[in-house]
Amino acid sequence: MAVILGDDTYGKAENRVVRIVRDTPRHEIRDLNVSTNLRGDFSAAYLEGDQGAVLPTDSQKNTAFAYAKSVGVDCIEQYGLALARHFVADVAPVASARVEVEEYAWTRVEVDGAEHDHTFVRSGQEVRTAAITVDAEGEWVVGGLKDLTILKSTGSEFRGFLTDEYTTLPETDDRIMATSLVARWRFGTTDVAWNDVYASVRRILVREFATLHSLALQQTLWHMGRAVIEAHPEIVEVRLAAPNKHHFLVDLSPFGLENPGEVFIAADRPYGLIQATVTTDDAPPAGSAWLEGSGRA
Repeated sequence: MAVILGDDTYGKAENRVVRIVRDTPRHEIRDLNVSTNLRGDFSAAYLEGDQGAVLPTDSQKNTAFAYAKSVGVDCIEQYGLALARHFVADVAPVASARVEVEEYAWTRVEVDGAEHDHTFVRSGQEVRTAAITVDAEGEWVVGGLKDLTILKSTGSEFRGFLTDEYTTLPETDDRIMATSLVARWRFGTTDVAWNDVYASVRRILVREFATLHSLALQQTLWHMGRAVIEAHPEIVEVRLAAPNKHHFLVDLSPFGLENPGEVFIAADRPYGLIQATVTTDDAPPAGSAWLEGSGRA
């Protein structure tokens, strides 16, 4: 039996990059969490401690900050593409680069009814994400969002399910449905109006959740993914993960009170975790699109 080195990568995880655009008295803010991850023949570093082919992770960090200025971060997908292309094209030992970006939203403060030029409060109902991979086989961009907490107080049911000797869950035709959605979508091209598409996909996901009378969270995820692909031919695959944030009706009868679907206890764990992939039957190969990197996007 021989012991060999398997797959290896390295990078700089979670660089907190804040870019202030101050070309005018009215400033703009973009707040990012950027992770870089490189692949190549770095075996000598592991087997012999030879760092001759290794670009320090500190250099990767510095590049992320420099590109925030030179390229800009108006679109996190375009920023990530620029970074990944640089590492592959300009750093000889690098065969593949993956850049993962999270973006945190801020809202401009209002003072006496007027927007303030340079004061913001942290906001946003979700974190926008992007994962970009560039290698010799091509370029892949996966947009997305996470932590989109969404709830509807009716319009959902769950019944007719399989039961066994351990089943205690009652059937219901009226329940709260809530989740903290994670959605990622793979593009079939890099010629995309990134910000416009993100805003549209988010609207579609929320619309489908709200308007579909849901027989199961699984059904809701299918409708979400299908609606996104039907509206955006540049998107060829959607992956969705939805923890079922359970809300259980509280028994108020010991206190002489009725509870017609008004008072619930929100349970944070355990929870059902529903996941689905929706794609087209002619989607191009995913290649390196879904590789795991050093970040969390």
